[in-house]
Amino acid sequence: MTNWKEYKLSDVMEIKYGKDHKHLSDGLYPLYGSGGVMRHVEKAIYEEESILIPRKGTLSNLFYVNEPFWSVDTMFWSKINRELAIPKYLFYTLKTFDLASLNVGSAVPSLTTQVLNEVLVSLPNLQTQTAIAEILSSLDDKIELNNKINAALENLAQALFKQWFIDFNFPNENGEPYKSSGGEMMDSELGEIPKGWKVGTLKDEFLLNMGQSPKGDTYNEVSNGMIFFQGRSDFGFRFPSVRVFTTDPKKIANKYETLISVRAPVGDINMAQENCCIGRGLGSISHSNNFFSYTYYKILSLQTELKSYDNEGTVFGSINKETLGNIKVIIPPIEYVKFFDELTKHNDELIFSNTKENQQLSTLRDTLLPKLISGELQVATN
Repeated sequence: MTNWKEYKLSDVMEIKYGKDHKHLSDGLYPLYGSGGVMRHVEKAIYEEESILIPRKGTLSNLFYVNEPFWSVDTMFWSKINRELAIPKYLFYTLKTFDLASLNVGSAVPSLTTQVLNEVLVSLPNLQTQTAIAEILSSLDDKIELNNKINAALENLAQALFKQWFIDFNFPNENGEPYKSSGGEMMDSELGEIPKGWKVGTLKDEFLLNMGQSPKGDTYNEVSNGMIFFQGRSDFGFRFPSVRVFTTDPKKIANKYETLISVRAPVGDINMAQENCCIGRGLGSISHSNNFFSYTYYKILSLQTELKSYDNEGTVFGSINKETLGNIKVIIPPIEYVKFFDELTKHNDELIFSNTKENQQLSTLRDTLLPKLISGELQVATN
């Protein structure tokens, strides 16, 4: 770490308070809270590169912003001293800090400018900072690109599902949209549906499996046994985060089956990345003909109804197997289900591939980050 210098954070960034946003109209500029972008507003509080640090709440949830933005009053934003620090490099440096350990709050975790200003950071010269930031940014940029591709693929499949199974404009025998081209409709308890379709329940169309948690002494975080999901927003392959394993799985969901949280929150939906153990907070839903993509988008289309069960139950929201299975749905002929699945399963396979790549990239970034920031790994500079 030759030629690295230590500074107080107050030397390299001026920490500023965010402001209330209730008086602002909607607009073009992202408004950041501790969870990310909350809305877009008419004005920007700052227009240059900045690092945002939560003042209250989840103190480790930092953001690097390289566009005009507004920050809520529970967030700090910053003006970076560019003579000493490259903003993106400083962001990565702060990501290695345990800011939660600087908490001065009681009921709600909190940070103050006085505490943050005294934090010590070690910085190399600007050329080295730039080189390190470019390495780490290249990994984050690829992760972000994959996420955007995944979102676009899922949006396309959702749009196709809506067109076919909600608006009933699936292709008729002439390749024309059925309902719009005058296809015959009939009355049902769920409204007009195409002739030959029927109303039934989820259990008429799908197999339902409710989770059961294994014994606590079988849990581990060292990949021993089968991956285990309990039922928050950390299951499946579209947004995995927590990876706990069990050596004694009780209930198993197979790869690509649709997973649904059945206890608060109710209605989070995903796909199984691999065969996995599901705890009592999760259920799995499958089609007897293994039409995985159709199943996923069908259950996703019911998310608003499923979320209504968050208010049920004695202590917190829940939905049991009987109630889930008795939800009324429109059941199309199997040939349309098969056709849809053939068109969309490739999207899910690509989403799966991109997500696996993102997991590998995240692991690589998280491995490199402390070694680069500490100077353990040297980088070449121009």
